[in-house]
Amino acid sequence: METLKFKTNIKCGGCIATVTPSMNKLKGVEKWEVDTTNPDKILTVQAQTDLSPELIISALKEKGYQAEKL
Repeated sequence: METLKFKTNIKCGGCIATVTPSMNKLKGVEKWEVDTTNPDKILTVQAQTDLSPELIISALKEKGYQAEKL
C-alpha cells in the first residue's frame, strides 16, 4: 500500500463533502482523509496501486481546490 500526502486548501466539512465523490471514484484509493486542524490542511491518501499524484491534484482542481504533493 502506498501513502501520498498533499498540502491543500480544504478547510472544513463542507469542503470535504464537495470533494468526496471525486476522491471516492479514483481507482485504487483505499482510504483518504483531510486533517483540517493542521495549518497546511494535509490530505493523506492510501492507495493499493501506484496512484499518480497528478490524478489526485486534478480531481481536486475540478472541484475548485488546490493540492501540492508533500
